[in-house]
Amino acid sequence: VQLQASGGGLAQTGDSLRLSCTSSGRAVSNYHMGWFRQAPGKEREFVAAVRRSGDVTYYADYVKGRFSISRRNALNTVYLQMNGLKPEDTAVYYCAASTTASYSSLYLNAERYGYWGKGTQVTVSS
Repeated sequence: VQLQASGGGLAQTGDSLRLSCTSSGRAVSNYHMGWFRQAPGKEREFVAAVRRSGDVTYYADYVKGRFSISRRNALNTVYLQMNGLKPEDTAVYYCAASTTASYSSLYLNAERYGYWGKGTQVTVSS
């Protein structure tokens, strides 16, 4: 599966952006999906994830209540709705796909995602 993230851009504090992740090849419905981000000079970090079934989502504490992950398998797309953006949300955002078992305990681990898309830059100014 080849993933492509889009929807990034320049925003101001408090603005909203919606990122999309689409796949070519195998459908996203076959995978648990996650969003990660990496800011300059920092480690890549987990943002949000959704199980293959779509019924369970996970969020990092620093985005909980502001970001929302969803999937529309019919459109072969996973979304990350980002509200209340802050300058510290500035990063390159990556979507990733996983088939790992025990996902409920491993979703934070980037190494459990076998497929990654090219990132999309999100820049939030104060």
